[in-house]
Amino acid sequence: MVGFIFDWDGVIVDSSELHKLSWEALAEELQLSLPQDHFKRGFGKRNETIIPEILEWTKNRSLIDKWGKRKEEIYREMGKSGGINLQSGAKNFLKQAKQYGISCAVGTSTEKKNVLLAMEQHRIKDFFNLIVSSDDVIEGKPNPEVFLKASARLGHQPSSCLVFEDSPHGIEAAKRGGMKSVALTTSHPAKIFQQLQPNVIAAHFDELRMDNLLAIFQ
Repeated sequence: MVGFIFDWDGVIVDSSELHKLSWEALAEELQLSLPQDHFKRGFGKRNETIIPEILEWTKNRSLIDKWGKRKEEIYREMGKSGGINLQSGAKNFLKQAKQYGISCAVGTSTEKKNVLLAMEQHRIKDFFNLIVSSDDVIEGKPNPEVFLKASARLGHQPSSCLVFEDSPHGIEAAKRGGMKSVALTTSHPAKIFQQLQPNVIAAHFDELRMDNLLAIFQ
């Protein structure tokens, strides 16, 4: 059997603007400045990397943890008040996967609370067997830890898993983990992914056909 592993932000949910706004709100709250290109450079990375290496706010581990958690609290506050959007075609694709009997997992650099909030808003929790999030791993992408844990918990070999990603770091992590991959161009143009050679490059879920995806494993 095949397992599907989905990154979350930019793949299942269209949350980039909400994350950007939450970083800006945190910076204002802490009275700290944001580098002009911080969001692009930090895209898909863990807060534990963004705060000290990209924002260069602090190297203090306790402050990094405190500020990272506060940023996610702000994200959820905004998400509760304004809602978190789903990516085009995501829910229908998950329905198809369930009809085919495909086990599905989330493998993400975001907090589990963020994932659960959107799942509850859109009633999609039942489409997923499990969630592996930033709470469950030590290493961020392009390290494949999050995907390897997801495949193991699904009971699948990495070679029988298909990862859906919107970032080059995520596609690289899938390849390092020995998995097949689909690159969605929701956050980066197709040319960014071409050198990484994912199995499929698509603009959104509506372009994907289940039979074609399953044929990758034949």
